[in-house]
Amino acid sequence: MANIGMIGAGSWGTALTFELTSKGHDVSVWTISQDEVDMINNEHQQRVKLPGVMLPERVHASTDLEKTIEGKDLLVLAVPSPFTRSTARAMAPFVQKDQLIVSVAKGIEENTLYTLTQIIRQEIPQCRTAVLCGPTHAEEVGKGLPTAIVAGAETEEIAKYVQDIFMSGVFRVYTSPDVLGMQIGASLKNVVALAAGIADGLGYGDNTKAALITRGIHEIARLGIAAGGSFETFSGLTGIGDLIVTCASMHSRNRRAGILIGQGKTADEAMKQVQQVVEGVYSAKAARQMSEKYGIETPIIDQVCAVLFEGKNPSEAVQDLMLRDRKVEINSLAWKK
Repeated sequence: MANIGMIGAGSWGTALTFELTSKGHDVSVWTISQDEVDMINNEHQQRVKLPGVMLPERVHASTDLEKTIEGKDLLVLAVPSPFTRSTARAMAPFVQKDQLIVSVAKGIEENTLYTLTQIIRQEIPQCRTAVLCGPTHAEEVGKGLPTAIVAGAETEEIAKYVQDIFMSGVFRVYTSPDVLGMQIGASLKNVVALAAGIADGLGYGDNTKAALITRGIHEIARLGIAAGGSFETFSGLTGIGDLIVTCASMHSRNRRAGILIGQGKTADEAMKQVQQVVEGVYSAKAARQMSEKYGIETPIIDQVCAVLFEGKNPSEAVQDLMLRDRKVEINSLAWKK
């Protein structure tokens, strides 16, 4: 069994702590919040962000980052993506050479366009990194419902190690070498999920959502391939799989925020009401910057950005999407002569 440091006590960090301890691993949890420390140590649950998911009494939480990192077989970095850089910087003095850090948040940094593992490697050059992502809502993982996810790493050895640590009878872990593509798919799907939520908030139906999901994965794949990811990744769990679950489920904070925006809330008002970090809002600007960098047309991402940051009316955004110039659906298909 492994000795693991969980850096972050939000819903996903708590769900993974539940999964890991169910396998018999020892998990120590770090959080910056003393209230969360007291809640986990005294009530053995994250009552605010993942109520009802009970953790073993042996799980100990602390605000002492050095203590949580010291001597661990691996670290799981589970803070929201906007805080990945600052947290990694704080971790750096305590991380040993070749200590493994598994990134489980989803996001791309604005301006640098770095993925989270690239940020971690920049701030903690002595570490090794892996990524764990896929269609996995914390609420369902915390109930022990069957779930599939992907462990990505630069070497097969590291990916298989992460696979062995996390995999269980209800938590199936696949492996992949496409660390870049996995993270791009996992991040940009949050932007499309905002669009799906906005459509729901406007009262549109299943036809609209199917179109957004299908054309959304098209935008994500084109961007991801241009950046160096593999096509196969975007047709798998961390691409279309993650996109489907995030666009369709009320567990999705991005979809819930989008619904509120479609109903007339501002992005700030929606995030406050959701009461969790809505990572798609932070990834949207990076997505548009990626489209500009690689010269890729991304109409859904562009309209989401216009609604979020330019005050565009959501109904107008949908109208502009529908009335774009006529297009062929799949350019690689040729007409018979």
